[in-house]
Amino acid sequence: MTGHISRRKLLAAAVAVPVLMGTAAACGDDEGGDDGNVELSVFWWGAEARAALTEKALALYTSKHPTVTFKKTWQANQGYFDKLATLTAGGNPPDLFQIDDNYIAEYASRNVTLDLTPYKDDGRLDVSKFPESLWKYGEVDGKLAGLAFGENTQGLVFNKSLLDKFQLPSPTTGMTWEQHIAWAVTVSKTAKVPGTMDPSGSYQAFWVWLRQQGKDLYNGKELGFTAQDVTAWFELWKGARDKGATPPADVIHEGNVTDISKQLVVTGKAATSWVWANQMPELKKNTKDELGVVAFPGDPSAQWARASMYFSVFRGSKHKDTAVDVANFLANDPEAGKILGTDRGLPSNLDVRKVVADSVTDPAMKQSIAVEAELVPKFGPAPAVPLPGHSKVKTELVKAAEEAQYGRQTPAQAAEAYVTAAKSAIGQG
Repeated sequence: MTGHISRRKLLAAAVAVPVLMGTAAACGDDEGGDDGNVELSVFWWGAEARAALTEKALALYTSKHPTVTFKKTWQANQGYFDKLATLTAGGNPPDLFQIDDNYIAEYASRNVTLDLTPYKDDGRLDVSKFPESLWKYGEVDGKLAGLAFGENTQGLVFNKSLLDKFQLPSPTTGMTWEQHIAWAVTVSKTAKVPGTMDPSGSYQAFWVWLRQQGKDLYNGKELGFTAQDVTAWFELWKGARDKGATPPADVIHEGNVTDISKQLVVTGKAATSWVWANQMPELKKNTKDELGVVAFPGDPSAQWARASMYFSVFRGSKHKDTAVDVANFLANDPEAGKILGTDRGLPSNLDVRKVVADSVTDPAMKQSIAVEAELVPKFGPAPAVPLPGHSKVKTELVKAAEEAQYGRQTPAQAAEAYVTAAKSAIGQG
């Protein structure tokens, strides 16, 4: 069986590994081979295009540091974290590995990740050109567990061609949630296409909405919301469904379970979809229509500079200093930045981001960069990274939302069930 439980068991088995290996590694500098050469293992997920770009950037590092070569491993997203947990539990973790905010707290809390704070403090890891809220979104319990490797934020993508056809206005940043739903009702009636995907199962949308209510997804080691908050969220979208602003439950379910290439905004089953802003190019590949993107409804200061992913260093690596230097190079070297482009999100280093933005030709990516640039001054502080168990918290929200969408439970019943499941996922008593 693979999944959340098996990953956590594997990680639990891995606790002793970094402790034992880290003791020896901490005693001195990086250990090279007899000839002084270092082979660094690097593991990431992504498609072939990302692999090619990453390998090219690593080759650039080797050209500048001939004694350092790489053992490169990559695979598709599905199964990546099972493989990473297996490697870690088996005592053979990569020196440098890609991770995201679903799992960074889990790996950090089990002492798998190296604390990068000393490297940041002495300048070996340079975050001076990063938005502060972005690099801080890699901190777990006061330790810097990963280097933010790309910035992203929530994006409401809409079908501009459809709206133009019916002379309807586009949604705008700063619309309230009620205004968005009223706008979607008008789109549904005029264009005969549901105005908006129902995001009641979207943790991104729920999280932004919570922050606009003065709450958060997490508060310390506990949930940052109550069943009453979830009920209000589910009631908001029940009202939208009742008014015809959204598709019916079966189509909402389709939007919940499909990948980015089949979101409702590109399949023609809704005029908007709730995604990450950097997913615009992938959406655009799957439709001939013109798309636009704005912030989620409500006060945009509830959004933040989210790390689309991180690079973390194994705490017991014999080559931890080199691994940190590689991560620093990939994030801050302009030439490396031009190679990597926006595949992992907008470059974290703002100077590199400008270099990359000036060279981008893809219109969809230009839109993503433009909306991110518009929102950067409006971003609020980053929340703490999600707790261990976050991936389960996300999937349980979809389940609970669908119970309400299909009418199998009232919003209040679904909310109670969700809070119970979410507390269990994070180990809250």
